[in-house]
Amino acid sequence: MSILVKPDAKVLVQGITGGFGARHAQLSMDYGTQVVAGVTPGKGGQAFEHAGKKVPIFDTVADAVNQTGATASAIFVPAAFAADAVLEGVDAGLELVVCITEGIPARDMIRVKRAMQGNTRSRLVGPNCPGVVTPGEGKDSYGGCRIGIAPGYIHKKGHVGVVSRSGTLTYEAVWQLTCRGAGQSTCVGIGGDPVPGISHLDVIKLFNDDPDTRGIIMIGEIGGSAEEEAAEWIKRNCRKPVAGLIAGATAPPGRRMGHAGAIISGGKGTAAAKVAAFRDAGIGVAATPSEMADTLLRMM
Repeated sequence: MSILVKPDAKVLVQGITGGFGARHAQLSMDYGTQVVAGVTPGKGGQAFEHAGKKVPIFDTVADAVNQTGATASAIFVPAAFAADAVLEGVDAGLELVVCITEGIPARDMIRVKRAMQGNTRSRLVGPNCPGVVTPGEGKDSYGGCRIGIAPGYIHKKGHVGVVSRSGTLTYEAVWQLTCRGAGQSTCVGIGGDPVPGISHLDVIKLFNDDPDTRGIIMIGEIGGSAEEEAAEWIKRNCRKPVAGLIAGATAPPGRRMGHAGAIISGGKGTAAAKVAAFRDAGIGVAATPSEMADTLLRMM
């Protein structure tokens, strides 16, 4: 089992003819992901070729979905057009839209969130995120589904779910688990922007309901209240051990630190408040990033 995507998911890539999109489409195909289509307006009818495979390119997401049966997309579209790319995927009925693009204006994402209200079919991961990986059964977890930019080789099929706002800390948690032979069920990088699609709480609920996920690592950072909201739900409802880390403990108030959402304002969103919420919920708190996997494995 897994959440959000199974290893046999059919994936399309929006922006497949750009340098960044093309490179990660190739890496996903090498990982075993079923990349069934690309979308670049004006280049419909062409093909994206890699390792002896030809992936058809379409002008619209709707055409790609209708002709290939794609159920998920990875968006590598410039920030000015990324919000429209998300909505195109949603309008086409995709189950999962993963937006890698960073630098999307918050106003654009508010428009996307409003447009998606009441939509029970499509989920958005991102923007400004590393994406989603469900490891496969093959060597180095190949044969799984990789949507985004996460390095596939660090993953290992297993029973720990990982959810994080930080891309690099996602990779760190995954690599620690793999080195300890634990492996992952699914890894979800939700992104660090102030107006995200899927939240910590959304992912925690999915992991809690997934019979193949036996423990969870939740990585947050300063800014906002999403981690506290997830912790409150975990305290009351979660049946599985959860370990957590809050990044940004030394960040000065009012200063943006890397991610657009990582800013403390009005005295809210501090690392201390989030850590306190974690401890109150029974979440094992890792003191440093190097202790994330060990903290969870001790609890398991």
